[in-house]
Amino acid sequence: MDKKRRISIIGSTGSIGTQALEVIEKLQDKFEIIALAGGNNIELLKQQAEKFKPKYIYAQKDIKINGIKSLTSLDEIAQNQENDIILVACSGKIGLKPTLKAIENGIDIALANKETLVMAGDIVMKKAKENGVKIIPVDSEHCAIHQCIKDISQVEKLIITASGGPFLHKSIEEIKTATVKEALAHPRWNMGKKITVDSATLMNKGLEIIEAHHLFGMDYDDIEVVIHPQSIAHSAIEYKDGSVIAQLGLPSMHIPIQYAISYPERFEGIKSKSFSFSEIARLDFEKPDFEKFPTVKLAYRAGKMGGSATACLNAANEEAVFAFLDGKINLYQIYEITKEIFDNHKVIQTPTIDEIFEVDEKIRLQTKELIEKITQK
Repeated sequence: MDKKRRISIIGSTGSIGTQALEVIEKLQDKFEIIALAGGNNIELLKQQAEKFKPKYIYAQKDIKINGIKSLTSLDEIAQNQENDIILVACSGKIGLKPTLKAIENGIDIALANKETLVMAGDIVMKKAKENGVKIIPVDSEHCAIHQCIKDISQVEKLIITASGGPFLHKSIEEIKTATVKEALAHPRWNMGKKITVDSATLMNKGLEIIEAHHLFGMDYDDIEVVIHPQSIAHSAIEYKDGSVIAQLGLPSMHIPIQYAISYPERFEGIKSKSFSFSEIARLDFEKPDFEKFPTVKLAYRAGKMGGSATACLNAANEEAVFAFLDGKINLYQIYEITKEIFDNHKVIQTPTIDEIFEVDEKIRLQTKELIEKITQK
């Protein structure tokens, strides 16, 4: 990297965004921050701006910092060709339109926003190809696969690992009575609340299957999920000749974040510590229990149906997760509610972006109405 890579971060105050800034601080001679965009955490965003001195800043509320221009929309960041790469680190559907805008302007994407590919993977990947844009995944699983692949045409199967979450060895009865606190007590990763609940139900893995299909162009039948409680093997691929290549490392999001924003180069940055096989001692793998965690099967169904099915799945699940976090439903009802909404959705096979957002809005309304009926019984 002869010159500094110019980067903007959409979602700088969230879990991935804050860790990305830690990576950049360690590699400040390698990066120049063009813009930071946050949500409602104005104080943290101000602190970040004062420390890292971006050219531009964006927040959902008015924000003014001397010497930094305040923007009025995320599109202003996404279409700014001063950027070499944009890290899309926000959660939710808000990340989709800026990602598309950046792609249209030929800007590479480091993608940590699941909804972008789950909702509109066909559209996003087609536009990226048309514009010669690289989409580098930040999720530890997809980042691992990206590192393992040399020639996708030689790959037979993708193997996505899952920790199993906090209820791996719990019964369905125990899952049904689990508290929010128990669901948020992830054994390996420190993440936001929504994604942590998704990990507890294994829906997170279902969404990652859909992402992997779009990122790597693999058929759903060639994407396998394996439970790996230690979270050391972050994912693997199997080549046609039977060789299996895995990417290993201690659980730390700093590593995939750094890989994504500095690709194809590698630097000594933040490390959790030097990896030691002898200290790890053992790695366990097992098949997921789809009876206890049926969300994965539902995600496979949605992915194979294609079209608006995955946008429906995403919206229904997200609203159900919010209801669980609010104490309105139990953990297992997230699946039951999502499935009921999904089963009644009429799929649009080749939706436009506008139609995807219409489906998203409609499904969220239907899910909220269903939750109200359930809670009033």
